[in-house]
Amino acid sequence: MSRWRRIAQGLQRWRTHAPGAPRPIPDSLWQATLDAHPFLQQLTPDERLQLRALCQHFLHHKEFTGAHGLVITDAMALSVATQACVLLIHWGTPQQALRWYDDFVGIVIHPDDMVARRTVVDEAGVVHHYNETLMGEAMERGPVTLSWSAIQPGGHPGLGAGSNVVIHEFAHKLDMAHGGADGCPPLPAGFMGHSSAQQARQHWSRVWMAAYEDFCEALAAHERFGQPAPWLDAYAATHPAEFFAVACEAYWVAPAAFAQAQPTLRPLLDALFQRPATPRTM
Repeated sequence: MSRWRRIAQGLQRWRTHAPGAPRPIPDSLWQATLDAHPFLQQLTPDERLQLRALCQHFLHHKEFTGAHGLVITDAMALSVATQACVLLIHWGTPQQALRWYDDFVGIVIHPDDMVARRTVVDEAGVVHHYNETLMGEAMERGPVTLSWSAIQPGGHPGLGAGSNVVIHEFAHKLDMAHGGADGCPPLPAGFMGHSSAQQARQHWSRVWMAAYEDFCEALAAHERFGQPAPWLDAYAATHPAEFFAVACEAYWVAPAAFAQAQPTLRPLLDALFQRPATPRTM
């Protein structure tokens, strides 16, 4: 059993009565984690220092649970932490940044893809039940669930270039911070020079929805008429919130390809994640 999990099992009592200090991450484990995720090599030395501090606090406060007998190791927990926390490296101190993840404690990791039972009601009022296979899921004000086969180094055969399940699900958590996932996370006054949060949101929505509609049209042209496929996972077309999460994956994992495929979105994500708009070659 991972020591991170042993800490987490007493999380509620421990957080309330004996906060203590986060455990340092051993150098060898930290370097092995960086090596296992090549996209982290794009980070500057200062960004890596901030990421390490974020991970220490993240692991201090989150509870990892393995489903179906899966034993969570230190390496597994840190792998998830690095990918989840990379989104926050420019958002202040670890304590400030991790407030974005305050709505949950639990992270459940399944050995393989999960099957969720879904219910939908069509326009005629007929109820339909179906099974959906998932690599991950983020619940509003609830836990994050992940498939280890999809997030372990080496990846999942069903994932293409620019994909990252952990970043995808934690991008949903950012999007949900205002109460629901719609593809527009909360934006502060001053975002990209706008004087109010409302103006910032209007600008974001205008640019983002135009890109989403263009992507959906390009995907439809590919599927119906054999036109070139757009460079993003087709799942992005299912909803603006999924388009946002898929775009965040690609922005971090394959920034150069993302900037070429979605040039209007790159400046928005640079501003959201407060990263300098410098060339990135991965």
